[in-house]
Amino acid sequence: ILVPKNYQHVLALVFAVNKINQDPELLPNITVGFRIYKSFFSPRKTYESSFTLLSTRYLMIPNYNCDTQDKLSAVIEGLESETSIQMATILGIYKIPQISYGSFHAMLNDKFQFPSFYRMIPNEIPQLLGLVRLMQHFKWTWIGLITLKPMLTRNSICIAFTERAPHVPSSSMDHSFREQHFKLYSSITQTKAEVIIVHGDTDSLLGLKLFLHASYQTALIPTGKVWITTAQWDFTLNIALNRWTLKPFHGALSFAVHTEDVPGFRDFLRTLNPYQPKGDIFIQRFWHTVFNCSVLYSSLTIKGGRNCSGKEELESLPGSDFEMKMSGQSYSIYNGVCAVAHTLHAIYSSKSKKELHPFLKNIRFNNSARDEVFFDENGESSARYDILNWIIFPNDSFIRVKVGHVDSRAPVGQEFTINETVPRSMCIDSCHPGYVRTVREGELLCCYNRAPCPEGTISNQTRRCLQRNLCPEDQYPNKDQDKCIHKFMNFLSYEEPLGFVLASFALLFSLLTVLVLGMFIKHRDTPIVRANNQELSYVLLLSLLLCFLCSLVFIGRPGRVTYLLRQTAFGVISSVSVSSVLAKTITVVLAFKATKPGSSMRKWLGSRLSGSIVFSCSLIQVGICTVWLGTAPPFPDLDMKSEAGHILVYMGFLAIVSFTIAFLARKLPDTFNEAKFTFSILVLCSVWVSFIPTNLSTKGKYMVAVEIFSILASSTGLLGCIFIPKCYIIVLRPELNTREQLVRKSKSGTLEL
Repeated sequence: ILVPKNYQHVLALVFAVNKINQDPELLPNITVGFRIYKSFFSPRKTYESSFTLLSTRYLMIPNYNCDTQDKLSAVIEGLESETSIQMATILGIYKIPQISYGSFHAMLNDKFQFPSFYRMIPNEIPQLLGLVRLMQHFKWTWIGLITLKPMLTRNSICIAFTERAPHVPSSSMDHSFREQHFKLYSSITQTKAEVIIVHGDTDSLLGLKLFLHASYQTALIPTGKVWITTAQWDFTLNIALNRWTLKPFHGALSFAVHTEDVPGFRDFLRTLNPYQPKGDIFIQRFWHTVFNCSVLYSSLTIKGGRNCSGKEELESLPGSDFEMKMSGQSYSIYNGVCAVAHTLHAIYSSKSKKELHPFLKNIRFNNSARDEVFFDENGESSARYDILNWIIFPNDSFIRVKVGHVDSRAPVGQEFTINETVPRSMCIDSCHPGYVRTVREGELLCCYNRAPCPEGTISNQTRRCLQRNLCPEDQYPNKDQDKCIHKFMNFLSYEEPLGFVLASFALLFSLLTVLVLGMFIKHRDTPIVRANNQELSYVLLLSLLLCFLCSLVFIGRPGRVTYLLRQTAFGVISSVSVSSVLAKTITVVLAFKATKPGSSMRKWLGSRLSGSIVFSCSLIQVGICTVWLGTAPPFPDLDMKSEAGHILVYMGFLAIVSFTIAFLARKLPDTFNEAKFTFSILVLCSVWVSFIPTNLSTKGKYMVAVEIFSILASSTGLLGCIFIPKCYIIVLRPELNTREQLVRKSKSGTLEL
């Protein structure tokens, strides 16, 4: 039976031989000829053909050849790998080059066992590696597999099912074929995999073609599957002969032996005519088959059909019947013939009597397509596969679009190229960066659930989600938790609006405090200033001024010194302020207690008491700050989580004591009792109590802004509640700033006691 599409192999051989014989510079005065044998896919026939080639023509006698002109130079074969190995065991004995265009098995690279074996096609390993790279490139991690289970699982590619192609049925009642058909159908239709890989030679997969044809006719094959075939299987073969359909393969990807357009080949095909065979014993049968016509003066007739005119055009045939472009196998045949011819030319030019094999190993030339042809140390001429995308039309015609290639000889990083044109096939969408995968019970490892990465960890895998990395100390996870980014200094600057506003308020209140202090100094001899413990008022105003200015240290890029001064300076200065209020309140209480006859409180009165209170309270705060700086200093590059917890605890204690005493002295005369309504201390306590949760819930520069606001608010509360009423009397109501007014209020206050 003639396979129409394989007829191009014969034509490529004839075309190459004709070009060599027509080239006056290549093998001058020598005519190259050929003989064609068929193996019938039988070991016996293969051995028989091998011995026939080595014997005298028409007389098969091993080791006997008396022909003077019909000498065998080389054998070009397109057999399956097993058959090629059988032939190589015989031809290798005689060192006759065996050039293959159909054997992919890597075992034939063994030059010790097969010294004279060459091939014009790559071995299978680059194809398998390309297959894996194709799966990885498109993130196809969930596939179906027919007849082969190569290195896929080692590259995290899960196999949804593995099936053997059904055998070719011996009859329509073949129950075994039906069982295999149903099993394969179940696997294909029930799998979630969108990609199905088919590996095998043409004859071993004839049963798969029958399955696809039968399934398609009954609408059983689901659409949308991407079929991937290897170079060993041309699924368009026998389509014309058996009228099978190609529609299930629409959108398929296939690996194919690399080919180039050879000048003159199309013109050569256009000259073919069944009535001028010129020794071609195949053309009339080919013409009869593909054009469905009767060839005159032959037994190839069709009852009631038309006669072949000889003017039929090969270009009108669908690609499943015949292609005008030289296929990968035909291109390999063409290069094989040219390699033998150039080797013979080298032998005759050197006038050597050596056999062909030693010269063929070192041959190197450019063919008519400007493609360099040579054999490497493994006896391989080509290392490249093309990746083709199949477009099938409703009438079963097709076009093949080259979308990539695999070349094991290419530079590193360029061995595999592919266009972004194909859908995905995964059991589940990729585990995106920032997520981890969790196991699904009863499922393969490729099927998993996704969960966000735990806080403080990252996962930067796009295909797999197995890594959970904690970020280094100087880095932290980004928002998507897919990478660590460097920490940057987050501080409140003067240039941004928030920093500018806070700094402006700090300077404004500082200026206001200076004005109040200046007013008190100017009117230091007036009764209202002298009656309110003049020295403590000065200390309190100076401490409030420093508190306002201290808030400026929190703005701007923190340095080593400023970061140390922030909390400690504010802690000490604020403790002076609160202890001054405490001392003033205690002094007033003791002063009124001492007015009672026989009171022992008189010995406690004086400036020494108030000074001792301020000094001792501030000294305790200094001690706390010293211990804190010695044990856990707040350096920006070492400790970014330091808090002013110890300082605030002591300030809170002072505020509570002041508030308690002020509450007890609430009925004293308000001329002397600056905390009569306890409002100033109440403001102080409220601000710092609210500061603690607010501070814990904010980070970075906003935490600093909260602390600055608390400093300004508490200091302003003390300034406003204690000193503003007295400034009001000094400036706007000077008639109340007299001894008589103070004595009158004191008496009224005493009566209240």
